[in-house]
Amino acid sequence: MFDVLILGAGASGLMCASELSACKDLKVGVIDANSHVGAKIKISGGGKCNITSTQVSEKNYLGDEHFIASVLGAFSKEELLAFLHVNGLKPVIRKNRYYFCEKSSDEIISIFRRLTKETHYFLGENILHVSKQEDGFLVKTSQAQYTTKKLVIATGGVSYKTLNASDIGIEIAKQFGHEVIEFTPALVGLTLQKEQFWMKELSGISAEVEIEVEGKKLREEMLFAHRGISGPAVLSASLYWKKGNMFINFLPDFDINLLTKNSKKNISSVLNLSKRLSKSLLEALHVEDKPCNKLTKEDLQNLQAILKYPFAPAGNFGFTKAEVSRGGVKSEGLYKGSLMSKKVPELYFIGEVVDVTGELGGYNFQWAFSSGVVCARDIIKMSRAKSYSF
Repeated sequence: MFDVLILGAGASGLMCASELSACKDLKVGVIDANSHVGAKIKISGGGKCNITSTQVSEKNYLGDEHFIASVLGAFSKEELLAFLHVNGLKPVIRKNRYYFCEKSSDEIISIFRRLTKETHYFLGENILHVSKQEDGFLVKTSQAQYTTKKLVIATGGVSYKTLNASDIGIEIAKQFGHEVIEFTPALVGLTLQKEQFWMKELSGISAEVEIEVEGKKLREEMLFAHRGISGPAVLSASLYWKKGNMFINFLPDFDINLLTKNSKKNISSVLNLSKRLSKSLLEALHVEDKPCNKLTKEDLQNLQAILKYPFAPAGNFGFTKAEVSRGGVKSEGLYKGSLMSKKVPELYFIGEVVDVTGELGGYNFQWAFSSGVVCARDIIKMSRAKSYSF
């Protein structure tokens, strides 16, 4: 019989186990389908793991903002960085906003392994079924069965099928009466309607843009791909897009009216974009590439679309290309101070399996780490309270 059994050895599960290691009286086990821990951590961020961002708030997430703010406030970005520093990892900042491991993702994985050396790991085991018992839970896997007093579901989403990702977490949640939102691809490239097929000819070209979607403005690089558009700005925009138009500003710092300042240069030469992109944009907007001093009022009106180009995706690249899964266990069914189920005492849901999804840039790892810590601290608090009661 375990005191705590964690299903999933990803970011949230490993952080939860690491925090629980401070309580030596607890017998903790972790089950994962992969043959090694932190499989998704290892490959993320080009193998260097984008741990968190320089600016983190509930505004960077899709989900219940009050719930998210409570969890992030309990274990903030600053506390995460302090935790890493104490354990010998000093992340480096890239693009003035993203924290990465300096050498490789193995740096953070090794911290978790070291902190959880007393934890019992059961790797290469698929979770088949979970049931409630009078004194806890019974977990059946492809290899064995285990009993535990407390159960933590940290099974993640369904992207990265090659890493044995599954929807077992939300299936368990539904079994215990929780409302869930079925997983859909997020942080993923977007496909084109016929009207935007001109973008296919620009495959491989990138530009810094600002995308407006569902009241959010996201400024970063956009990449043209053969299937559609991708890159950091698009991946984050895909999180919020539901249907209809989003708007792309191809020149966030440019005043189109400056084109009329008696320039004899052609429009494509004045626009601060690659020549191929400039010419393709002009063609899509039905504006002849001519000297700026010959622009008509109609031309200028059409050119305004460069700053607010309407784009309605046909769809997305699917789970095979998605960084994360949007959806999961509805947060209103969980206590924000612990992430314990409101329906089943001693049952917890953390990380990506909860209906909280962050933008690209370390936000989902921050959520995973914060939720793992909040869960673990509640378990420790309850354990100590019971000890003091005797």
